[in-house]
Amino acid sequence: MTRVETNRVRLEVCVDSPAGVAAAVKGGADRLELCAALVVGGLTPSRGLMALAAACGKPAYAMIRPRPGDFVYGPSDLDVMGDDIDTARALGLPGVVLGASLPNGELDAAALSILVDRAGGLGLTLHRAIDLTPDPIEALDIAIELGFERVLTSGGARSAVEGVETIADLVEHAQGRISIMAGSGVNADNAVDLIRQTGVTEVHASCGMAPAVVDEHLLHFGFVQPGARETDAATVMWLAAAIRDIEADQWP
Repeated sequence: MTRVETNRVRLEVCVDSPAGVAAAVKGGADRLELCAALVVGGLTPSRGLMALAAACGKPAYAMIRPRPGDFVYGPSDLDVMGDDIDTARALGLPGVVLGASLPNGELDAAALSILVDRAGGLGLTLHRAIDLTPDPIEALDIAIELGFERVLTSGGARSAVEGVETIADLVEHAQGRISIMAGSGVNADNAVDLIRQTGVTEVHASCGMAPAVVDEHLLHFGFVQPGARETDAATVMWLAAAIRDIEADQWP
């Protein structure tokens, strides 16, 4: 099993538009999580956005989530997700972001096994479905057994700062077998403390800013969702600068 590299902290930025891809690259993200509709937590991106990201010069992992709502997937959902994984591979993306739950919140190991098999040869991130699980340590063991290279988690809380103790427990349990990537509410003001308190080697952020002007006409017709944000290159740059020089020997 490949051990997780810990010589520096890496920054993943989630994006959902061509402008977001450009902003993340310009700001110095190490990797992109490629989505549609970040306002609902991210859905599978379009083929065109995947193709654009594949040529952006940074690794980009495609979110594989066919619909908003829960992560309880039936056969038709899994068929769509499998086809989307094939598309990501065909377009040259190096990895995908997956998750699947049982109705009780536990990871759906059977569904995940199907998706992981379909994604053979691609990098794998387990998304925040792990934050819905009643036992995150057990879920982490499932992720390791299935071959995921990392999990994205807020420690089961609304934000990574609130979930810092659980994130630290996951890092301790992982013992380098899988990377724990802290996400949700991560910014330049809290990232350094979060990293030092947990020992994570990767952080995930949207680095989004509210648009300067919102067209009320578009809001009225539902073409723009309240709370929508746009990836901002300067915000990416500030976060990247905040974490760039943190070395493993600085962590507890």
